[in-house]
Amino acid sequence: MSQPRSIRVPILTRVEGEGALNIRLCGSRIEQIELNIYEPPRFFEALLRGRPIEDVADITSRICGICPIAYQVTAVQALETILGIRIPEPIAALRRLVYCAEWIESHVLHIHLLHAPDFFDCHSGIELARKFPDQVKRGLKLKQLGNRILEVLGGRAIHPINIAIGGFYRLPKTSQLTDLIPELQKALQESIDAARWLGNLPFPDFTAPYHYVSLIDADRYPIESGRVAIGPDQTIGLEIFETHFQEFQVPHSTALQSKFLGTDGASTEYFVGPMARLYHNQERLGPQAKRLADELRFDARRCNPYQSILARAIEVVHAFEEALRIVQALQDGRLGGLAPRVSSEPHAGIGMSATEAPRGLIFHRYQIDDVGNVVFAKIVPPTSQNQARIEADLRLLLEQIHRDSDPSIALACERLVRCYDPCISCSTHFLKVNIQRE
Repeated sequence: MSQPRSIRVPILTRVEGEGALNIRLCGSRIEQIELNIYEPPRFFEALLRGRPIEDVADITSRICGICPIAYQVTAVQALETILGIRIPEPIAALRRLVYCAEWIESHVLHIHLLHAPDFFDCHSGIELARKFPDQVKRGLKLKQLGNRILEVLGGRAIHPINIAIGGFYRLPKTSQLTDLIPELQKALQESIDAARWLGNLPFPDFTAPYHYVSLIDADRYPIESGRVAIGPDQTIGLEIFETHFQEFQVPHSTALQSKFLGTDGASTEYFVGPMARLYHNQERLGPQAKRLADELRFDARRCNPYQSILARAIEVVHAFEEALRIVQALQDGRLGGLAPRVSSEPHAGIGMSATEAPRGLIFHRYQIDDVGNVVFAKIVPPTSQNQARIEADLRLLLEQIHRDSDPSIALACERLVRCYDPCISCSTHFLKVNIQRE
């Protein structure tokens, strides 16, 4: 009879938040895989109840220090649907621009400091920087430019304070953005070089039958709007999002998980994030990003989660390309004399919005009363949607490597989890891995 084996990796760095991975093996049989998120729940949805709608953007930005814009934009857009607000095209372009900046700083951070070390046998971003100083310095410069755009449009890079219902609290001077054009042009080329650096990484041979879910837009690569693609040729509107995607509690996690519900009633894990976006939208990338994806022979249909680092690198190129296009369009003075936001009067109603956070699709639904206070709030972040899929991937991986040594198994599991760039909370902590063998 096989003897029980217990493996505990006390610290997994390069993920955000506190959690544990519990694995129990009995010989070749996998008895338990649990992505155990044990951080105390922070109750943001409950905190919003009774608060005036003007507070929602600032409160939701505190959910994540890396991607606050995703929470702010999704929140205000949901509230704008209740109030009947249609923001002018230049304001919509600035929102897309600030979202691009968040994609840049989040993706570049993950690529260079959290994920790339795995492919070069480095234990940290610091160790990677010793091996590849020029590449890591280049990445930090790219992130810095993303942060500067966040400061110009958001008021500050961390937990921005300028996103408002109807637009922005203030508009920047046009010169604050157009002065960045030379830096954006240089950064675009550097982001292409960064992606090429990653193009020949030794990706492990691992595939899975993924159910990719992302927004899709007929005219452009989706960031802040679109319909929900639930299959290669099937989309749904947000009004039935909760019919197809159901959150549920599991005993081993304080965070909810989510599954896709098909029309036949069957449920399945699904995958959100850059891989899903490229699966549904690769042909909608900007011209340079699309040429790069073709050059690197990237194809999300290969369904290899380890290639998510390359997907993020391609999206960084697209984000710089899109940011440059938007800023160059501002040179015609379209912001001159434009009010920073559309005014409105509160009234009772229900509204929802979905956008693409760096880590994947994010969904908000709000109900407000006739004086403009929040009655109900529901927020579905990307990482909670990916949790069940991560556990399913770990099961597939363990079927391949269960005979390996305990340290090798632990390291392999850590690396697979990092492919998803999980954001367990808004600050960087550790993930503990506990493996038991019987």
